[in-house]
Amino acid sequence: MSPPVTGEPPPAVHQTAKPVWLRAWGWFKGLAPWALAALVLVLLAQQARAVDWPAVWQALQRLPATDLAAAAALALASYGLVAGFDLLGRRLTGHPLSAARTLGIAAISYAFNLNFGALVGGLALRLRLYSRWGLTVPTVLQVVTYSMATNWLGYLWVAGAVLCWAPPQLPGSWQLPDAGLRGIGLGMVALALGYLALCGFSRRRRLSWREHTLVLPSGRVAALQAAMGGTSWLLIGAIAWGLLGGRIDYPNVLGTMLLAAVAGVVTHVPANLGVLEAVVVATLGSQLPAPELLAAMLAYRATYYLMPLALALPAYALSEAAALRNGRASGNPVGR
Repeated sequence: MSPPVTGEPPPAVHQTAKPVWLRAWGWFKGLAPWALAALVLVLLAQQARAVDWPAVWQALQRLPATDLAAAAALALASYGLVAGFDLLGRRLTGHPLSAARTLGIAAISYAFNLNFGALVGGLALRLRLYSRWGLTVPTVLQVVTYSMATNWLGYLWVAGAVLCWAPPQLPGSWQLPDAGLRGIGLGMVALALGYLALCGFSRRRRLSWREHTLVLPSGRVAALQAAMGGTSWLLIGAIAWGLLGGRIDYPNVLGTMLLAAVAGVVTHVPANLGVLEAVVVATLGSQLPAPELLAAMLAYRATYYLMPLALALPAYALSEAAALRNGRASGNPVGR
């Protein structure tokens, strides 16, 4: 049956077009990271062709076995500490998984995170592993949020302290006045202290954003977050410093590793591949020959990236098998 004719056209639906600058900004946000990553890869390829790789290999062979063993031990300690970030999330969310299972999931996820990117290890793998043991997606997202807050809270105060008391000597094209670096450092420390104050004194204990709610930690837990997060970054600096034989001041090495971490986040290069080495050579190249720096960073990559991944891969396979057995025993389909 046809609708009655009224003689008036139906009302038009008007959609407000986005301003040109807003559309351009959306395109820029989407393309800029990829363009920056491509630029970095081109620069890395150019630098790689200029490296004396036989000299790097010889320097790598000269690294003392005791230094390599110490680096491996510190790397395992660092992974254990970072996995402990999820224990804070367990306490704050009250989820029922045991501490051992929580640590195992976090350690596996962190190894995948470093080697394959944050979306794979930091989020996707955690969602898969935690949800297989009964946690809801909102709970997993809260655990991930608390873990990220712990990590970057530690970064803020450690990097801020380095910039305040031992500003790194950056290459000429990157150089900033010491006063500027100290100002940035003070700002970072202030942000860390602001978080501690918010957790310790705020009367509003729940933060809401859209459909998500996050409970603020207590002042004591926030202080524990700062201590654990900061110690994890200090351990990273200690690993690199030890592999360099202690020939460069520890604050300089620590500052370089902190800078390389941010460079990796900005460029989105998986495993910080090549970015770490480029930053180290650029900032510390005036203190040690490039082959020795690259040899130390290759050893660092082997102990901090590849060794944990070699342990995480079979652990992940065992976790999948355990979840499969658990699903069959309970009569529930796996993966729900």
